Amino acid sequence: MTATAAQAPARRRRASRSRVKRRKLLTGLLFVSPWIVGLLAFNAYPLFSAFYYSLTNYTVLTPPTWAGLANYTALIHTGTFWLSLWNTIYYACVSLPLGLVVSFGLALLLNLRVRGLPIYRTIFYLPVVVPTVAVAELWQWLLDPLTGVVTRVLAVVGIHNATFFSSPVQSMPTLIGVGEWGIGGAVVIYLAGLQGISGQLYDAARIDGASWWGQVRYITIPLMTPVIFFNLIIGLIGALQNFNLPYLFTNGTGGVLNSLLTYVLLLYQTAFQQFQMGLACAMAVILLLVTALIALLIFRSARGWVFYSE
Repeated sequence: MTATAAQAPARRRRASRSRVKRRKLLTGLLFVSPWIVGLLAFNAYPLFSAFYYSLTNYTVLTPPTWAGLANYTALIHTGTFWLSLWNTIYYACVSLPLGLVVSFGLALLLNLRVRGLPIYRTIFYLPVVVPTVAVAELWQWLLDPLTGVVTRVLAVVGIHNATFFSSPVQSMPTLIGVGEWGIGGAVVIYLAGLQGISGQLYDAARIDGASWWGQVRYITIPLMTPVIFFNLIIGLIGALQNFNLPYLFTNGTGGVLNSLLTYVLLLYQTAFQQFQMGLACAMAVILLLVTALIALLIFRSARGWVFYSE
């Protein structure tokens, strides 16, 4: 009886702690419930719906009918599918490394202590806040084959065959160049990382006789690898989903000989011009899987070149 009476307060204390934990859990779930509802309604449901509709014949105006893997088989035997995939890979493989290098170099320059530095930083960041439609209109005016400012400047130096978006050969390099105009966002992220590196490391390196390039190679780049990794992942996702500029520059057609027909632009045409929603959902699923696979490979490789300071 004595032992039982002594155990009763302990059980009550455990029950009280359990009630407190449940109350805290419910309170926490209540606070995050708007985010959970938004995640389920705007992310999880569309994702699983896309998987389902990719296995159906669905044209919006009629109910979906089960088709199995017919949409995926049709894509494999469609030439424009492979062309759009090639254009997207071409764009990503060129623009992504170029953007990483150029934005990192600009960040190094904008991290120097010179007069008027805030003005320079503002100038390089301005293209990021300019609406994409305005950017497209500006560059179409600058690159017009007949009256464009860039065309006239090139003609003065002896280059007369610059047709830019009117040429199936020059259109993709032109698109890549225009895309690099808006790298200010990556520059700002690099600047934040650079300003987090202790100046004592550079002082010690200078005392040891390290040159500017030696400091960048052995201090800046290793300590910036987490930021480079972040920009790499974000840039990869953006490059594979490139849509705005190709659509605006070609009015949604894909350009001359479909030279600017990116994967997402073809997905848009399939879904909202041809109303083949099942086929478009299959394309979306393939894009998701390809992006996830490439990102997974980058994450695995990051173990050997991304260094986190303690």
